[in-house]
Amino acid sequence: MTSLYVHPRLGEVTLSQTVRARRISISVRATGAVRLSFPCGVPQKRALDFLEQKAEWIGAARERLARKRASLPSQLPPEERKARIEELRRAAKADLPGRIGRLSEATGLKYEKLSIRASRTKWGSCSGSNHISLSLFLMTLPEHLRDYVIVHELCHTVHHDHSPRFHALVDRLVGGREKALNRELRAFTIR
Repeated sequence: MTSLYVHPRLGEVTLSQTVRARRISISVRATGAVRLSFPCGVPQKRALDFLEQKAEWIGAARERLARKRASLPSQLPPEERKARIEELRRAAKADLPGRIGRLSEATGLKYEKLSIRASRTKWGSCSGSNHISLSLFLMTLPEHLRDYVIVHELCHTVHHDHSPRFHALVDRLVGGREKALNRELRAFTIR
């Protein structure tokens, strides 16, 4: 169930109460939009109390994202943007299937199908039926971060969550560098 809540200081916040949520969490989009997700068994008041406790953190995250947006180059004209996306799509189709194949073989983690999309919200995802979707914008990342994202998604074929067991598997497969690689990846934005 999704609804809109107007916070006195933060403005509009999307409330999302779902069976998929394991805990109360807050996400702040690049646009500054805030989403509060919480499990069905958690009362809305408790989730809103959590939001209140994190109001300063949300403000700081919004400022950081605004600075990041300000430092980005201005938008390309539509024709150039379309040409750039097609160039990235060709590069992704040439690189990503072989890369995921090699990493799947090296790790022993099997996936059902690979899709390459122009996703701007996430680098990759893995469905419950182990279909992996990768963003063509991975081609803007250094190769070692492309590999990290793919290993992350392959680990979802074993653990379809972000549990400690999932992170332990990722960490083991990236040589104990999961936190460092994740930090490095967060410095990049999909554009």
